[in-house]
Amino acid sequence: MLSGCTTSAVHLEIHDAHMTSDPGFIAFQAGRDFIDHDQARAWIDVIAPAVARGVAVRRARIVSEPVSDYIRYMHAVAPAFQLAAGEQLRWLPRYLSSALALPGNPYWVFDGRLVRFSVFDGAGEVAGHQFSEDPGVIELCTTAFEAVWDLAIPHDEYRL
Repeated sequence: MLSGCTTSAVHLEIHDAHMTSDPGFIAFQAGRDFIDHDQARAWIDVIAPAVARGVAVRRARIVSEPVSDYIRYMHAVAPAFQLAAGEQLRWLPRYLSSALALPGNPYWVFDGRLVRFSVFDGAGEVAGHQFSEDPGVIELCTTAFEAVWDLAIPHDEYRL
């Protein structure tokens, strides 16, 4: 989806844990080297060209505090993945999101024209994706993201 973006790609994450079968997360929990440099390079190869074309790529994560082990892991790998690729990343403590209207699933909005929701199963693994070009859905997701972004803390300032 990012290869066709021309202006923006925003991503809102709302889970405290998902995809916990990730080998990097398992290594992190065991206290071993957890940065998968091949996986990081693959992410950078996807995001960096979009950023180089002028696409603003922003990610916000809503997190419970104290944070889960999975969020601790996501915070630790962000410099090698999201930040190295040129993404902007912010963190919003969940208690600050109570009055926000939020979609029920995490999502990406591409160029303000397409939403891709990620649907997870009960074990936190990706069960599928839903897509929408409905203007109302796009407005809901864009407005929700901007509300989160305005309250969220930049990665370099967010302390676990």
